[in-house]
Amino acid sequence: MHTATLMLIMLSAGLASQWLAWRIRIPAIVILIATGLILGPVTGVINLAMSQTELTELIGMGVAIILFEGGMDLKLGEFRRVGHGIGRLTVVAPPLAWVFGAAAAHYVAGLSWPVSWVLGAILVVTGPTVILPLLHQARLNRESSSLLKWEGIVNDPVGVLLAVLTFQYFTLAGSDWSQVAMGLGTAIAVAAVLGGAGGWLTGWLYRRGAVPANLKAPLLMVWVLAAYWLSNQFQHEAGLLTVTVMGLVIGNMKLVERDPLRRFKENLTVVLLSVLFIVIPSQLNIEQLDLLNWRVAAFVLAVLLLVRPLSILLATLGAPMRGKDKVLLAWIAPRGIVAAATAGIFGPALVDAGYPDAAALLPIVFLIIIVTVLAHGLTLAPLAQKMSLAAKEENGLLIVGASPWTLALAQTLKKLKVDVVVADGSYQRLKPIRMNGIKVYYGEILSEHAEHELEDEHLSFLLCATDNYYYNALVCKAQGHEFGHHRTFQLAPHQESDMKHKRLTVQQRGYFSFEKTTDFYTLQQRLTDGWTVQTTRLSKDFDLDRLQSRLGELGKDWVLLGCVSAQGELKIYSCEQRFKPTLGWTLLYFAAESKAVSAGDKADDPAAEPAMLKS
Repeated sequence: MHTATLMLIMLSAGLASQWLAWRIRIPAIVILIATGLILGPVTGVINLAMSQTELTELIGMGVAIILFEGGMDLKLGEFRRVGHGIGRLTVVAPPLAWVFGAAAAHYVAGLSWPVSWVLGAILVVTGPTVILPLLHQARLNRESSSLLKWEGIVNDPVGVLLAVLTFQYFTLAGSDWSQVAMGLGTAIAVAAVLGGAGGWLTGWLYRRGAVPANLKAPLLMVWVLAAYWLSNQFQHEAGLLTVTVMGLVIGNMKLVERDPLRRFKENLTVVLLSVLFIVIPSQLNIEQLDLLNWRVAAFVLAVLLLVRPLSILLATLGAPMRGKDKVLLAWIAPRGIVAAATAGIFGPALVDAGYPDAAALLPIVFLIIIVTVLAHGLTLAPLAQKMSLAAKEENGLLIVGASPWTLALAQTLKKLKVDVVVADGSYQRLKPIRMNGIKVYYGEILSEHAEHELEDEHLSFLLCATDNYYYNALVCKAQGHEFGHHRTFQLAPHQESDMKHKRLTVQQRGYFSFEKTTDFYTLQQRLTDGWTVQTTRLSKDFDLDRLQSRLGELGKDWVLLGCVSAQGELKIYSCEQRFKPTLGWTLLYFAAESKAVSAGDKADDPAAEPAMLKS
């Protein structure tokens, strides 16, 4: 098959698998591996015309970019908060997991000791490419999420380095533990120089405009790959540790371009993951799958139920960590792309070195990836919720800007059992809101403190409601990636300043909430005039047409704010994102108190037809 056609097939299959996983809400790696097996050993569609060495080198470069992007997500502020746990997970736990994993591979799976030691090292990794999407999906709290994230990203290069040094010890003539120690020291030194100093130098040059803006992201990618390649010249596979350190350094420098650089790497990582998880399983053959037997199945169970819990138990013994976090860590350890890529490198190499049982290395690792991703991916959210480490649902509103009107809105939402958090930099403005039992965040919403301390996993919408239209736009753009731009809203500008040729475009702001006539000052004035935030549940006897005839012209005589569906899901109404309220929905609207709907108008009839919004 033509190379361009093959590449198109892999890209299409990989991204389609990612989209399908998002739609049905299961870990993407499961569908990607299944797709790779179908396109590879099952149908033979993917047949790459390159040697194992060339393929391994390309896979390594892809993994390097993925680990660099993961390193950029590591914040030192998180380490300062939960460093006691991170240190145990990244320094003490890996050697324990290595020893226990190797013992299980030898005594349970029946592998030779050299192959068992290499496999134990490979299984030290916990897969950031898998754990990060799972953490977002499970809505874990900041502390628990930080522990799992740091462990996954830091232990990946550590596990690979252990596997390299172990492999060299058993395969290179004259190797002893002193050479292993020297190799480890070399890798650390290279990572410090090329990763640490190189990352700092890159940031220093970027700050001073030594590189034009349009070249910063592409040049950074090339520099990451160059550092990875150069590190490997000093010590085999030290490059992964180097790029992780480089990502950590650059991600924590106060670079103006940090977020655009990170977005570029995130998008590139999605494409690389989609391709790599198609390519690697496609290289398996049916004969290798036949090597899986009952002893391998028992080994997988031992990894899940013995190796991981025992490693975490001993590593965190006496650590000032919450017991619930220890339980969660003892169970959650999905493996990902780095484990698969490393097994693909060392499996064939060990066979060539005279260890025939190493042929089972790659299928064993794939089996562990599939089992751990399914077991941990499907149980992370329920387990974390049961232990009160995660939000039960993503259904709430973060309001930026404390005012009498936002207090009225928050009180009404609280009565409807919708989570609300009001953020403001003024303690005096927040005081009446806090006194009414509403959750508040005191501080700048765009600060690093808010990034680390504001628990927003349970919040699904953002409403910027300060009196500064441009600040509202700034916050919406900064937080749009987190909430989703379709769930990010701001108050419209005051009509006197709303000149079309001077107005911000929708790409520079959030969506306008409610109607374009409902700016901050109009809302405050109408609240002073006696308007209130009210609710009405739609029914057959009282649908939206009847409500509208009672209240008058939408936008002038009353303002539709949003609704809570029959299932309790919050929606914010916007003139730029209209929706169709239906039977059983509770509408939130702002109107004069004299126009409040009477109790007799709130009848409920499940047979009612949906009402259409008219404006």
